[in-house]
Amino acid sequence: MKPVLILTTLTILTCGLCLAQSADDSQPAPSNVMGARYPRVTGDSRVTFALTAPTAQKVQVSVSGHQYDMEKGEGGAWTVTTPPLPPGFHYYSLVVDGVSMNDPGSETYYGVSKDMSGIEVPEKGVDYYEPKDVPHGDVGSRWYYSKITGAWRRCFVYTPPDYHTNVRGRYPVLYLQHGAGEDERGWPVQGRMNFIMDNLIAAKKAKPMIVVMDRGYATKAGEAVPPPQFALPQPGSADAPGAPAGGRGSRPPNAFEDVVVRELIPMIDSTYRTLADRDHRAMAGLSMGGMQTFQITMDHLDLFAYIGGFSGAGGGFAGTPFDVKTAYNGVLSDPAAFNKKVKLVWIGVGTVEPERMLTSIKSFHETLDKAGIKSVYYESPGTAHEWLTWRRDLNDFVPRLF
Repeated sequence: MKPVLILTTLTILTCGLCLAQSADDSQPAPSNVMGARYPRVTGDSRVTFALTAPTAQKVQVSVSGHQYDMEKGEGGAWTVTTPPLPPGFHYYSLVVDGVSMNDPGSETYYGVSKDMSGIEVPEKGVDYYEPKDVPHGDVGSRWYYSKITGAWRRCFVYTPPDYHTNVRGRYPVLYLQHGAGEDERGWPVQGRMNFIMDNLIAAKKAKPMIVVMDRGYATKAGEAVPPPQFALPQPGSADAPGAPAGGRGSRPPNAFEDVVVRELIPMIDSTYRTLADRDHRAMAGLSMGGMQTFQITMDHLDLFAYIGGFSGAGGGFAGTPFDVKTAYNGVLSDPAAFNKKVKLVWIGVGTVEPERMLTSIKSFHETLDKAGIKSVYYESPGTAHEWLTWRRDLNDFVPRLF
């Protein structure tokens, strides 16, 4: 019966009846559900988590790669205040008597092959991913039937602010992919891509464009769907999602490339007012999505002229050799021809990502540079394998397009 008692008492905290208002400078996290007063974030980025669980023996919060023991107070209210957390978005969970669970005070986000609580720690002096008083584009869902997978699929599509008023206008398209364990909701929710796009367009730093975000998993009709294989890496870990094992990159067991080329792009071009040529088509992705981006674009340079990898790129991971002359069926073997055909290769990584990923992505850029292949390399200072890295990546990448 203990789980039943725990779940019953959790609702008390959500209603805000069990904990007194904090007397410090803390504020409810912007990622809280409506009306929830906890978690709370202080001005110096410490976070107070709270949970009412009178029958629990031990309660912890697991966030940003660390576990913090919570203290039990009057009425079975457990609390803990963490040291300052890095700014940005972090998945977290509560651990009650050894059972990991979501926080009823937090919104949930699909991010590690399951729904997780998440906390947004404000980044001081930074607002490029916040809503502003500027014209806003729309993010809508688009369902389409895939003959390749034998199933319905959903993508999210961002249309720029003037899309519905500039009825004769046609727009370039960015295909933007999530990482392992995530789905098409990642960029518009955790990534706040629509606000980034709105603000860049309003500042005339980026051209109005359509952004398409599809699910990066696809299995051919009749084939078994593989189980999720993803775990959130801990700080300093050698393991990180999206890191290919081979020089070309280990392909996930799916048919995503076929879906993108044969179904998604034709559907978008026939449904939206696009500029349907390679010079007006880009693809980028984070982690696993970055690996997929390089695989798909290099296989189909007739379709894409702009390529971006955010904490995920095209080869040389785990210390494996990457031969520019033979990779991707030799499309890099003639640097002059490649540079003329491809208008942008963009590669980014956070400076405190797992060492294997940081060194591998930097090495990939250096290998391209040594071979005479032009690429832009960007390091996000002080960020790990997390959404703040990828928000910064997008903010730097998009102004270079089209």
